[in-house]
Amino acid sequence: MTTAQSNWDGPVADTGSTVPESGYTPPEWTWARYHAGRRLPSPDLQSAVASARAGDGYLWLGLHNPSQQTMSAFGERLGLHELAIEDAVHGHRRSKLERFDEHLFFVVSTVAYQERATDAPPEIVTTGELMVFLGDWFVMTSRHSGPSRMPEVRALVEQESDDMPRGPSRVLYACLSVAIDDFERVAEQMEDDVEDCEQLVFGDRREPDLERTYQIKRELIEFRRRVVPLCAPLTALYTRDFGRIHANAKPYFRELAERVQAVRETVVALEDQLSNILQTALARASFDDNRDMRKISSAVAIVAVPTTLGAIYGMNFDNMPELHWSQGYYGVMALNLIGMTVLYFLFRKFKWL
Repeated sequence: MTTAQSNWDGPVADTGSTVPESGYTPPEWTWARYHAGRRLPSPDLQSAVASARAGDGYLWLGLHNPSQQTMSAFGERLGLHELAIEDAVHGHRRSKLERFDEHLFFVVSTVAYQERATDAPPEIVTTGELMVFLGDWFVMTSRHSGPSRMPEVRALVEQESDDMPRGPSRVLYACLSVAIDDFERVAEQMEDDVEDCEQLVFGDRREPDLERTYQIKRELIEFRRRVVPLCAPLTALYTRDFGRIHANAKPYFRELAERVQAVRETVVALEDQLSNILQTALARASFDDNRDMRKISSAVAIVAVPTTLGAIYGMNFDNMPELHWSQGYYGVMALNLIGMTVLYFLFRKFKWL
């Protein structure tokens, strides 16, 4: 979005001073005037505001991590509600749609997939927020954290379309569409991660990597917290009547709602799959432990035969049977061997060995 001159009564910059007449615009916000999907030249913000108020296109204000002073100045001039201003400054973690008098305020959570290096922290899904204010002659977007996708949003706004109305609601649709594109992209990459978890847990490794599986499940939960709250606001956009949303735009928002629902179902399925992987891995570990205990118990039982006979003949009584037999030693050793052999084959039959 083009940064241009501004003398629109001076929104407050971070320095605490008003924007000067020379055309300085604070780096945290930019603006442009659109009409019929095309950016129109305007010498300064004041003339752009006058044209937009007169019905010649609309003004698009873009902000990034705005300060309290900047938002208060814009809120006063655009008539924004103080609660919406507070959300725009401090951020809001859940998607929502609110109507304040003549304005609509939409918050959409954004996500991005972060490739995980070997020594990197376990977080692989980064999140952010994008707020959209809709009025009759303006739209204002405010981005908090997360990667910037505004070039894609602008391209979608400027794309030719015969049915989608060109106005502030087109910007809202573009913001939501790009955000949902990221949802779908992250969902696909999370599917690959879950498949990798299956290999780590059920592969040839003696010790399954459960830590990685827990990390993916935790990231899925965070991803679900971003996806699920978006369903209700999108449903409201195409089922309820809002003065800022053209009737012809409702089918487009319904299509977005269907895409979010598909992502939601994918996330739920992945969570169930990971839960099954974890339960199966734990059951497998318990089975392996039981099998090891059976082997140990079988070995102890076999060794107990010579141990018992040795203990009996080590009691040092003067009158004990077989002590003075010439073949007594060989008889005892044969008895040991027979007893150990019988136990060995019994345990093999029972599959303890």
